[in-house]
Amino acid sequence: MKIGELSRETGVAVRLLRYYEDQGLLASRRTEGGHRQYGPEAPAAVARIRTLLAAGLPTRVIRDLMPCFAGDGTKLQACVLGHLTAQLAELDSRMADLAQARTALRDILDASTRALAHA
Repeated sequence: MKIGELSRETGVAVRLLRYYEDQGLLASRRTEGGHRQYGPEAPAAVARIRTLLAAGLPTRVIRDLMPCFAGDGTKLQACVLGHLTAQLAELDSRMADLAQARTALRDILDASTRALAHA
């Protein structure tokens, strides 16, 4: 299928499909005229990419995970579960850091508001 057909079928903009290909997440063949041709597995690959992006994974990680899917769905082979566990731990750490920053900002704002009210 051509890139426009893949875009219509998946609801993903042509520009993003090109980006996925540039990042090594999606494969195509080129016709003699230079047009991209995608195989029948492309819509499932795009769905997987979108699922992993929604999970907050960067494209460099997604590129490593794409060959590790078991079957047609979004289940991954056991050999990459440790990698996903590490990604989850990193996300938990970033969330904890953001919560601390939010608390610090809230404290500054509250103190400033109180000071202005008593001025």
